[in-house]
Amino acid sequence: MTATPNKQFKNICVLSGFNYGKYKEFVEAAINLGRSIAIRKLHLVYGGRDRGLSKLVSKAAYIKGAKC
Repeated sequence: MTATPNKQFKNICVLSGFNYGKYKEFVEAAINLGRSIAIRKLHLVYGGRDRGLSKLVSKAAYIKGAKC
């Protein structure tokens, strides 16, 4: 499978844990991912409930203006 350099995707799906876990780096990474999704003007599709790392990604993306 080869990537086509001129094609860009518009949607991204994020599946993550329901809990924050014991590592603050996971929390920071989830927030940074959400912000990056918004900056790139991607539409976020996330699985799971509105909890844990999934919630952090979606909240950070939404605050920065992404469609969730």
